[in-house]
Amino acid sequence: MIFIFDLLNTIIPFCIKMADKELSEFKMERIECPKCGATWLNGQHYWSTGKKGDPETLSNLVCGLTEDPSCINPAHKKAHIYGEKDTWEKRSKYIDKWMRDKDA
Repeated sequence: MIFIFDLLNTIIPFCIKMADKELSEFKMERIECPKCGATWLNGQHYWSTGKKGDPETLSNLVCGLTEDPSCINPAHKKAHIYGEKDTWEKRSKYIDKWMRDKDA
């Protein structure tokens, strides 16, 4: 019984000190597209590999192929290609060049 009182005498002052401490505004928000499963953590897009992504490239490579109204990508515009970002056409040209260079 004495052990419990000793424990409470240790925990209660600690809890009071923690209550006086200013807490951070830390939060974690996860949003997932119902169509393709694209994930945003605190507003940052991440690929399924865990690598940081960007919504414009996601739009070029995924969202633009389906043109689904349930798409939640904030950068997706119907029939719009972000030319400076990665596209399937750029990837195709890269592979074609690699195949030609490999055979040379």
